[in-house]
Amino acid sequence: MSRQRHLIPFLEAIDSAVVGCVGDVMLDRFVYGGVSRISPEAPIPVLLIGPQQSSQQSMLGGLGNVIRNLGALGCGIRLFSITGEDAAGAEVDALVRAMPRCEAYLMGESSRRTPVKIRYIAHSQQLLRVDQETTEIAGPEVFEALLAHFTAHVAECSIVFLSDYAKGMLKGSHAQAFIRVARAAGKSVVVDPKGIGFERYRQATVIKPNLKELSEATRMPVDDSGAQESAARKLLEVTEAEFILLTRGAAGMLLVPRDRQRVEFPALAREVYDVSGAGDTVAAVLAAALGSGAGMGEAVELANIAAGIAVGKLGTAVVDRGEIIHEIEHESAIAASGKILRPTEATERLRAWRRMGRRVGFTRGDFNPLSPGHLELLERARARCDRLMVGLAVQEGGDASHARALLLASMAAVDAVVLCDPQSPEELMEAWNRETLLVETTAFGTEPW
Repeated sequence: MSRQRHLIPFLEAIDSAVVGCVGDVMLDRFVYGGVSRISPEAPIPVLLIGPQQSSQQSMLGGLGNVIRNLGALGCGIRLFSITGEDAAGAEVDALVRAMPRCEAYLMGESSRRTPVKIRYIAHSQQLLRVDQETTEIAGPEVFEALLAHFTAHVAECSIVFLSDYAKGMLKGSHAQAFIRVARAAGKSVVVDPKGIGFERYRQATVIKPNLKELSEATRMPVDDSGAQESAARKLLEVTEAEFILLTRGAAGMLLVPRDRQRVEFPALAREVYDVSGAGDTVAAVLAAALGSGAGMGEAVELANIAAGIAVGKLGTAVVDRGEIIHEIEHESAIAASGKILRPTEATERLRAWRRMGRRVGFTRGDFNPLSPGHLELLERARARCDRLMVGLAVQEGGDASHARALLLASMAAVDAVVLCDPQSPEELMEAWNRETLLVETTAFGTEPW
């Protein structure tokens, strides 16, 4: 995975995205208990539920799970959805408003029941799921009011994401109405589809079906990569989309652009514990990466890595960008040259780390010669912060200095080596301190930390 080292700057900038989220928000409720006997009334287990405060857990589901993932990535969120005027709707509203950087435009509809999925679980096994929901199309008054909110705020979004769970929000011409407004505002649109009538997603930028949805929507075979590409190109014709991103479970993903060859992304999961929610993780990372300026290839690579992490967790767990960075770094011996930065690159990297809440330290010196004592001091310095930058004074044409830079960058304790002219390390440190970007500084040859 060393070739994926180039993705880290995109992850560090991902919190610059503001994702406009439109679609079906649900409530996922988990009820926990124990089973020790079979019912005398029927051959079914008897679930004994414990105290109320410890036996139930509720979290956002559907589009809400995408929002949870976006929150873990640090993105800004604009949410547009419809709930029922019921207790579950009030619970959804409270969960949404507790999320950082999330502005929610939730419309209540008295005739609607907020979708709730209740899972009864014993000994880590799901015994039963009960769904409570309304799937009828949203009424014209509440829909027009929501579309007006979306039109007023779409300019604040860097990208728009539509999540269709067939619960009524995006039925009929509703999806097309949101897409038209978004495209008129110059925004890319990512769609997670449902059902068979994909014409309603016409002119979306990316549509992300799974194998079952692709087969049902096109009525074409999807047994191998060639057949899958043919079916995807049929969808491209019907929808006038720019890309189809096909999620294929253990086979990974297939990206089919309108005017270029397909690209396959093999699955990266080491162990699969639970696939629930992985599609929402893919959608969130894809939208956030595109919204922060990544190209389609980089965005899909990041989404693929996130999917591999998500299926290694139990339940509809979210994946944060720190986990994705760790996965890239852990699975690869990072090329030392990828850590060597010029001052302007270092400043951008430093700001990104600070946005992520990382404690950044800086030390500088010429490390000539690079000694075992230096290595020990660098290890001690790294223990005081989350990321360590090393400023290295480089003479013009100094091959020996560049060799020392590679040696420093190859150390696990060093996260970046900044190539400076002999006068600039102190200037850099002063500028970074003015922005409160550093937490610790030192210079070798004076005092260690």
